[in-house]
Amino acid sequence: MNGDTTLPEFSRAAVVRQMGRPVKIECVPVPRGPEPGALIVRTTACSICGTDVHLSRGNLSLAVDLPVILGHEMVGRIVAIGSGADRDSVGQPLSIGDRILWTHTACGSCYWCTVARQPTLCENRRAYMYENIEKPPYLLGGFSEYGYVLPESGRIRVPDNLSDAVASLCSCAFRSVMNAFDNLGGIDPSEHVAIQGAGPLGILAAAVARVAGARSVSVIGAPDDRLALAREFGATHTFSIQGSTHAERAAEIRALTDGRGPDVVMEFTGHPDAFGEGIDLVRKGGRYVTVGQLGAGTTTFSPSTIVKKNIRITGSFSGDAKSYWKALQFASAHVDRIPFERMITGRYTLDEVNTALERMHRLEEIKPLIVMG
Repeated sequence: MNGDTTLPEFSRAAVVRQMGRPVKIECVPVPRGPEPGALIVRTTACSICGTDVHLSRGNLSLAVDLPVILGHEMVGRIVAIGSGADRDSVGQPLSIGDRILWTHTACGSCYWCTVARQPTLCENRRAYMYENIEKPPYLLGGFSEYGYVLPESGRIRVPDNLSDAVASLCSCAFRSVMNAFDNLGGIDPSEHVAIQGAGPLGILAAAVARVAGARSVSVIGAPDDRLALAREFGATHTFSIQGSTHAERAAEIRALTDGRGPDVVMEFTGHPDAFGEGIDLVRKGGRYVTVGQLGAGTTTFSPSTIVKKNIRITGSFSGDAKSYWKALQFASAHVDRIPFERMITGRYTLDEVNTALERMHRLEEIKPLIVMG
C-alpha cells in the first residue's frame, strides 16, 4: 500500500438505518488498505444534495441497501493508493495528499458501457450512498471522515484554485448539469433557454447556458433569494412561482421570445407537475430536458402536446467522469467571475448533519456543506 500505514480502525460517519428517522453518527470500519486500482481518502467536505434529503426521508425511487452512509458529493485528500491507481481518469498523476472527486462505478464491459457508451446506465453500477455499510469496503458514502474509492470508480484531481466547497459542488450537482448539457447537444447563440427550478442545479445551469451564449436565460422558481442568486449566476430573467400561475408566467416568457416560447427548457425541480408545465412552455419543435425527476411522485399530462408540438424530450441521469471533469474545468475557469461560494449557504460539522438536512428540506439552505474536523 502506498501511503498512510497508520489508518484509523474506524471512521465516524452519518448512517441511515431506517427511513424517516434521524441520521445517527456511528463508527464504521476503515479497510486496512486499498485493493488494486482503489484509493482511500480522508474526506474534507461533502455538500448536501436534495437526493440526500429524499433518501433519508424514504421518498426516493431508487433502491437503497440499508444501512448506508448518507452523502455523495464528497471531496477528499488521498491517504492510500492501491497498485495501478496513481493516475486519475483523464491521465493526471495522483499522489498522497492530492484532492479528488470520485464517481459512482461503471463496469466497462456491459452493453451500456461498451456499445451504448452510456456508463451512467451501467447494469453493474455501484453507487455511493446506496451500498450497505456492513459489507467491505464499508466506506461508500460522503458524510464520513474517510472514504473508499472503488477500483471501477472514476476519479478526477481537483484544480488548485478551487476551494473544498466549490469542488464538492462540482460533484453530483454540477456534474448532473454538465451531463444534461451534453445530452441536450449544445446551445445556439440565437436560442432562448428556460430553466425550471432555482435550486443548486437550476442556478448552475443558468451559468452554463449564459456562458454558452444563450440569447436569454429565464429561471423559474422560488424563493426570491434563490432567484436573486440565479441572476448573479447569469440568468437574464427570473419568474417566481409564488403568487403567479403557470399561464401568467408562460405568457411573460412567450412575450420575450417573440411569442414562440423558449427553444430549450431544462427541468431541475424534482416536482412531477413541472413536467407538464415544461412541455407546455417549450416552443414548437423545441427541446425539453428533464433531470430532477428522481422522486416517487407521479403527474398527469397530455401526450398529444408532445406530438402536436413535435417536441424532443430527453431524460438525463447522473454523470460520468467526463461530467465531473467538465464541471471542475468550468468552475476553475470562471471562479473569479461567477460567485460559486455564494451557493454554499451554511457550514456544519458531521454531528450537525440532521440540522443541515432539515434546513435543506425547509428551503432554508441552498447548498449546505458538511465539513469534516
